Amino acid sequence: MGIQTEETKKGKMTVAEAGRRGGKKTAATHGREFYEKIGRKGGEKVSMERGPEFYSEIGSKGGSERAKKHHRSQRVSE
Repeated sequence: MGIQTEETKKGKMTVAEAGRRGGKKTAATHGREFYEKIGRKGGEKVSMERGPEFYSEIGSKGGSERAKKHHRSQRVSE
């Protein structure tokens, strides 16, 4: 389960443990469709608020970071 702190030994739980338990409970009570639905709703909301330029910008950032890592790993292996 992980390292026990004084709080977890006394019966209190950490924020991380509470999140982990809540996530497991949600996953057990809802299926894949639930997560797809809330993900789609969130994506639509961001799209409406920030517009397509936002996705273009984060895609470019992600692509450039990936390229940096790829080039770095090639130099190490040479």
